[in-house]
Amino acid sequence: MSRAHYNPKVQVDAMAEISVTQLYKDTRRKLKLTWIAGLAGGDNPLTSETVTKPSLALIGHLNFVHPNRVQVLGCAEMDYLRSLKSKELQQAIKNLFSADLAAIIVANGEIPPQELIAASDDYSTPLFTSPLRSPGLMDVLSHYLAQAVAVSESLHGVFLEVQGFGILVKGNPAIGKSELALELISRGHRLVADDIVDFYRIAPDRLEGRCPPLLQDFLEVRGLGVLNIRALFGDNAVKPTKPLDLIVQLEMADTMVPLDRLKIKSQHETILDVKIPKVVIPVAAGRNIAVLVEVAVRNHMLLLRGINGTKQFMQRQHREMARTARKLKLAE
Repeated sequence: MSRAHYNPKVQVDAMAEISVTQLYKDTRRKLKLTWIAGLAGGDNPLTSETVTKPSLALIGHLNFVHPNRVQVLGCAEMDYLRSLKSKELQQAIKNLFSADLAAIIVANGEIPPQELIAASDDYSTPLFTSPLRSPGLMDVLSHYLAQAVAVSESLHGVFLEVQGFGILVKGNPAIGKSELALELISRGHRLVADDIVDFYRIAPDRLEGRCPPLLQDFLEVRGLGVLNIRALFGDNAVKPTKPLDLIVQLEMADTMVPLDRLKIKSQHETILDVKIPKVVIPVAAGRNIAVLVEVAVRNHMLLLRGINGTKQFMQRQHREMARTARKLKLAE
């Protein structure tokens, strides 16, 4: 957790990938999966969140077969395969395996034909069965894969849950990020990650922050060392993941350019092509930064509801100035 070489942006990963074995371990209970063939293909990579039903591929439209994806066979596909004669069945299965499939799942409790089982072993493509209906199975798989293979970026900072919102605290080394996090945790908020946070784009406009496994539960505070937050404050003081809602940038007050307090524009920072609202808080002796962060979160809630305190004040000021001008004009 050394901060000797500070770089606010650690790395950006391309689309991640997981193995079929990992997918099986993570979803086998929820999807009631049984691995019946293609055991040698456990290391096959999954690089897409898309789960497809290859109905057209079975009859020869090979552009509907995509590599490194999960293919689901439902009632319609299995009825079609059962209607085929031996030679036609072999050709349909050959069409299905024309690309490097990651895995095949036979849904609805259907029994796969022996030709499909043999082809799965020959092509080292894992074949699973599930009693679940194919639409529900595909929804669960798509949601799982959207998070498992999401584009990711690692950033330096402290990631917390404050009043139910995911807050990334950023700033130069020794500015007090970890001390701020410790005070917020002592006030009932929760730690997600300290020092390095992995962000994944789980939707076009949504990022999820996750703590690297090595750093889970730990917070480094200068003078105290590495603290086990779970052991100090209990299980409710930590959280493994949280969507990112707001960035809080800490800046030394004496280095900031003076701002017009009535013309403060909303700020944003782009991470993985997603714009995240941002608040800059000046740090100076005597300022209670934890309280300011809590209020920043509350103000963010109001902004989401369309309530802007600065605009309300300026509107009131303009109305008063107009009223005063009318009175002066009538007095003339």
